[in-house]
Amino acid sequence: MKQEVRIEFEQLEIFRSKKRWKLYFIILAEHPSDPDKWVLTSIPNDDTGVIELKPNAENKIYFEPQVGVGVDGLFVFNREMPKNRRLKVRVYLRHSRSSIRNVGELLSDVEKTLGDNAFGQVTNLLGRSNPWLVISKEAAQKVGSILKNVKDKDFGMLSLDEEFGKEFDNQEELDRENRFSTGDARLVWSWAIRNIDPNESTT
Repeated sequence: MKQEVRIEFEQLEIFRSKKRWKLYFIILAEHPSDPDKWVLTSIPNDDTGVIELKPNAENKIYFEPQVGVGVDGLFVFNREMPKNRRLKVRVYLRHSRSSIRNVGELLSDVEKTLGDNAFGQVTNLLGRSNPWLVISKEAAQKVGSILKNVKDKDFGMLSLDEEFGKEFDNQEELDRENRFSTGDARLVWSWAIRNIDPNESTT
């Protein structure tokens, strides 16, 4: 029986003085079908491209269930379980200096910087309709330094790498938490597994 892996964000906490934050995540993950490539996107990908956090929220976000998506928090992506039952995922947290962000423009800027190590943008990948930039496996290591050239506040990177071992045999969903590399923010996320029909596509 094939299995689908889903990741979603449950809670975010900022360890800085309270202010109006306009936050967004950069998601970097292994390509679902090409082991030599990774994919990159930005969340959220709505009209503003940011998640507003007001001072009265005490620097905490509890992501609410998304109607029609069937998740308890902020849906990140889903895909078929890799044969080795391991997934590599990186997430960068940023504060936008402007009130509106254009996801396509950000991906285009990264694409131009990477040159031959970028292979264009695709949609409808990993269960999301938003654009993803396909890059080489080697280029994935350069994303952090490229983002530092974007004039937004950088909360750093967090590895969400997971090995789906025996602990998932009795539990379909497990929560994880850790701080971003700057130590200025903490993320709670969950991995969930479900059995899927062999004819059903999750990529």
